[in-house]
Amino acid sequence: MKVTRAYRYELDPNREQRILLAKHAGAARFAYNWGLAQRVELYQQAGKTTNAIEQHRELNRLKKTEYLWLYEVSKCAPQEALRDLDRAFQNFFRSLKEGRKVGFPRFRKKGRDDRFRLTGSIRVLARAVQLPRLGVIRLKEEPGVQGRILSATVSREADRWYVSLTVEVEQSDPVPVEGPAVGIDVGLHHFATVAGDDGTVAKVEAPRPLQRTLRLLRRRQRQHSRKKKGSKNRRKSALRLARMHRRVRNIRRDFLHQLTMRLAKTKRVIVVEDLAVSGLLQNPKLARHIADVGWGEFRRMLVYKCGWYGSQLVVANRYYPSSKTCSCCGHVLEGLPLDVRAWDCPACGTHHDRDVNAARNLLALAG
Repeated sequence: MKVTRAYRYELDPNREQRILLAKHAGAARFAYNWGLAQRVELYQQAGKTTNAIEQHRELNRLKKTEYLWLYEVSKCAPQEALRDLDRAFQNFFRSLKEGRKVGFPRFRKKGRDDRFRLTGSIRVLARAVQLPRLGVIRLKEEPGVQGRILSATVSREADRWYVSLTVEVEQSDPVPVEGPAVGIDVGLHHFATVAGDDGTVAKVEAPRPLQRTLRLLRRRQRQHSRKKKGSKNRRKSALRLARMHRRVRNIRRDFLHQLTMRLAKTKRVIVVEDLAVSGLLQNPKLARHIADVGWGEFRRMLVYKCGWYGSQLVVANRYYPSSKTCSCCGHVLEGLPLDVRAWDCPACGTHHDRDVNAARNLLALAG
């Protein structure tokens, strides 16, 4: 079977290459914003819409007279940006039909949306990558790319540039994992409580990088707000804040990758809850803590990694009362507040740890 994967590496560009990377990101951002403004105006005036192909043709005509600076960058950067805009509108209109919540496409902002995608002749060299119009750019590590390269997405985080190579790999169907089945209950006190059919129960602590950095982050943000707008000190302060946010994001991402990889490679069946994370984030008292642990990203990683390594992922019904159901006799409580971490079953008298009981109930759905 064919599998699409992505390899992400940090670039090590020189001064001239940094300028050219910034030009490509600016061209992609301009094309996206130009296309979005044109679509909004066209709909307001004539009630019509357009697509990425027509917009790219018009942008090519304007490039000869009004936007000559677009010739300094690869044609793929604005072209792929318009395709991203097309996809954003498709997702928005599809969400309206399906009743999901996907926001209307918004304008991209410099410093927040510095990224672009390239296609065509892309080569991976020894500790370097060759991109169209950008040439050979050094990498900070030895690449291990396997498969046919489809595209390269370059993005900036704070003062660092990264390239993500999307490749298509032909691999045999994975061999089913020989291991125990587990039920996983995610939470805030512990990131996950894992109960296996071999009788083992383990609680996984979350790193909570935002919570640990919050005090320093607040102090830096106050200092940043006092800097004069447009000054060099304000730019330095913004860069320092961006570096802190990047570190928080990297710690969380590394933890989730390691945990999901270990589960997908060693567990035969994995049962998780179908949590409405977007709805839970509406709670002002818990939103920051929920976002800090990354439940949604945990579920997303499990989905594709289980397909890669041969384990089976079972998603419990969203309204399944895993915490309120006694794992011994099946009695269901009428209510169980979040601050109650342990309870006694009124039917059989069994004392339950809330998270362990929920994990065992989820394990029972493994079949």
